[in-house]
Amino acid sequence: MGHKTGFAALLLGASCAVAQQDRTLVERAGPTAFIQLEAESFRELPPKQQALGYWLSQAAIAIDPIIYDQSSRFGLRQKRILEAIAAHPEGIDPASYAKILDFTKLFWANRGNHNDTTAQKFLPGFTFDELKAAGLAAMRHKATGLGTESVFQKEIEELRPSLFDPNFEPLITAKSPRGNLDILQSSANNFYLGVSLADLKGYVEHNPLNSRLAKRGDGRLEEQVYRAGTPDGKIPPGLYAEYLRNAIRCFEQARAYADPPQAEVMANLIRYYQTGDPKDWIRFGVSWVQNNADVDFANGFIEVYRDARGAKGTSQAFVTATDRKVSAEARKVADNAQYFEDHAPWLAQYKKQGVRPPVAKVVEVLIETGDFHVNTIGDNLPNENEIHEKYGSKSFMFTASARAMTRAAGTAAIDEFAYSKADADRSKKYGPEADELMTTLHEIIGHGSGRLSPKLTHEAAFYLKEYASTLEEGRADLMALWNAFDPKLKELGLVSNPEVAKAMYDSAARVALLQLRRIPKGDTIEEDHQRDRQLISNYILETTGAIVRTEREGKAYIYVRDYEKMRQGVGALLKELMRIKAEGDYDAIRALVDKYGVHFDPKLRDQVVARYTKLNLPTYWAGIYPELNAAFDAKGSVTKVTMTYPRDVTHQYLRYGAGPVFSSR
Repeated sequence: MGHKTGFAALLLGASCAVAQQDRTLVERAGPTAFIQLEAESFRELPPKQQALGYWLSQAAIAIDPIIYDQSSRFGLRQKRILEAIAAHPEGIDPASYAKILDFTKLFWANRGNHNDTTAQKFLPGFTFDELKAAGLAAMRHKATGLGTESVFQKEIEELRPSLFDPNFEPLITAKSPRGNLDILQSSANNFYLGVSLADLKGYVEHNPLNSRLAKRGDGRLEEQVYRAGTPDGKIPPGLYAEYLRNAIRCFEQARAYADPPQAEVMANLIRYYQTGDPKDWIRFGVSWVQNNADVDFANGFIEVYRDARGAKGTSQAFVTATDRKVSAEARKVADNAQYFEDHAPWLAQYKKQGVRPPVAKVVEVLIETGDFHVNTIGDNLPNENEIHEKYGSKSFMFTASARAMTRAAGTAAIDEFAYSKADADRSKKYGPEADELMTTLHEIIGHGSGRLSPKLTHEAAFYLKEYASTLEEGRADLMALWNAFDPKLKELGLVSNPEVAKAMYDSAARVALLQLRRIPKGDTIEEDHQRDRQLISNYILETTGAIVRTEREGKAYIYVRDYEKMRQGVGALLKELMRIKAEGDYDAIRALVDKYGVHFDPKLRDQVVARYTKLNLPTYWAGIYPELNAAFDAKGSVTKVTMTYPRDVTHQYLRYGAGPVFSSR
């Protein structure tokens, strides 16, 4: 089920000054742009909260290596070599070093050598021999962690297929596998070792979210739980113990600067990281969702997009500072959550009563690590339904991230892909407002809405399996689209003009075309957010005719012909998706997604890519975050925290790779 949205990155809906673009867009590595995230709200915090932000950021750095191992059994080994070379350019052929560094930047941006969006493997622009020569040169200039020359050469030989062979583990997550392999066997991620779907028949996992499942020599399955172990030794260490211990040390430091309720939240997370017990994760989630601190965080094994089964959580973390000036508008939506639930188009039996308004937070990001990326502009947590129903949820709107991407993108894509000048003008004028409204409605009233049938004895994801995340993201997008024209938004002062809703609808239609630029190979969509957007646009196009796909002068366009008919289509699909979720109807969601959300014409994709290439626009985004540095006294207490914007990709990721800082260096 994941509750993220990255919609604004595809809307491309605002004009911007060249100076803003230059300040935000720091550098490019192939199709990926690195953009500077700023968090000026942090400077307004009192020293105690700044110290809290420092330690929470160090905890985020502590768990960052885990995602590289979860993404691939080769990931940490690849990372060690690439970072050693990146940190020691002396003696390396400059042309080779430039190619290796470009690849390393893409590796960092995607947390491995599979694209974060498409799940497809990307290959180096350097040769195996260039990598070997660079590694040996780095070793001669005091690079550590590579062993002796013979050990290093053996290591890179073992890594050769994982880096250079396009047919070796080509997809990190394969939800539409080909050939005789199932979705687990076809996926390069490291959640399963020697395990097939058939092996799981009748098997009940005790730690479905935070474990790797391996088949032992005797054929039995073993859950390798992610945990640090308890101090008394009664619960032994498990997988990723080293990284979790470092995170625990950071949280223990952070507790001294937190208020008592948030200190208790961290104590609960520490306990969970020690035991790995799902009950401790729920205990943490219950306390976390009820705490609304100005400096807030997420840290854990949370989203399940990377697992084709939708069960295993990837490590992720973020730390935020509340933007108080903007949060008031988000709270208006949260306070009216019951209104939007009552006016949803699904059957009364699926409507939730006594909706607890979610905690609505507009925030600036201090750091994002693990499986959390800058293109996620909204997040609703926790994911567990049992917490949602009793205690509510938190909705984070990363509006500063959305604005940074919009500034960096400019308006060239709008002029290229909008069907008419009126559409383009609308997107430029009202696109930014539509973007923020989409995120707000998606996160606050989309996720967590609706009620499951009492006949379901598990979470909906248990029944919907690999289609659960696509459904949940589609349902949240549709809730935003459904309510965009509701006069309640005007009453609450949340929209300036009816054209805002039209701009949102224009983007929801066009996205089926635009997002193809991010899938350079193949003819199927694997990523859940992309599947949900394709499903919405194609379903409405086919069933209502409100959306039109056409060509003009050899160029493809998608546009909205009838906004009222499109809203009817939005309501019909939303009603059905809620029914499917509430009843756990696997066959129905599979049929819908497979028909409307998975397949596309590669010739159309090639045209879109060619048009984008001419515009010289980034296809993917990665963040450069503020750097927090602390000064300590003799007792190890933080005396001062400074924040800078280094605007240096290599510096940032090598700093993360060095691990958390527990005292002045």
